[in-house]
Amino acid sequence: MGILSSSVSITQYYVDGHIAEPIIETVAKGLKKFSVEEIDNESSDKAIGWACFNNPFSTDFDENPFLIGTHFVFSMRIDKKSIPAKIVQKHYTLEMKKRLESSGREFLSKTEKKEIKDHVLNVLNLRIPATPNIYDLVWNYEAERLWFFSNLKGANEELETLFTRSFKLKLIRLFPYSMAALTSPLSDTEKDELSKLTPTRFTE
Repeated sequence: MGILSSSVSITQYYVDGHIAEPIIETVAKGLKKFSVEEIDNESSDKAIGWACFNNPFSTDFDENPFLIGTHFVFSMRIDKKSIPAKIVQKHYTLEMKKRLESSGREFLSKTEKKEIKDHVLNVLNLRIPATPNIYDLVWNYEAERLWFFSNLKGANEELETLFTRSFKLKLIRLFPYSMAALTSPLSDTEKDELSKLTPTRFTE
């Protein structure tokens, strides 16, 4: 989901840790090292990485600026290939038939069947293009805040993992409890009381 969409979902994070100096160069290095790889002509079925905000099908961060004022703005792209099960079954059955005819046998071993299925998946993945999913994010490094434009569980989990690998920083999702514990001016006594709170159920 993009920043410029007519409607957006946002997850707010606290960025835990200190980014190494020089900050801009460190971020640029992380973006380039973990930029998304093209898999349209590869057997891989999934790729996750960073892409440019103003051109999500480019990973040239030298040509496409990612710094706006005190905010880093870029995108996470997840490219995934999805092959219908019936297509896989069709080609698997055809390959099984060919292997049996060429070997003169009536049955194939479990290992051979797995090899055939893996081969079929690799061939089909080479033919099918990947579907891109683009998620924008805004990172205010001075305020230690990051806004990710998605509430999807899978996308958020991928972001948290990729961000830590790229910048050696931890993302902590902000919701009422974590906001109170991390960002509000509570005293130590008040924080101790906060840690003792338990959820209240309003339904039977």
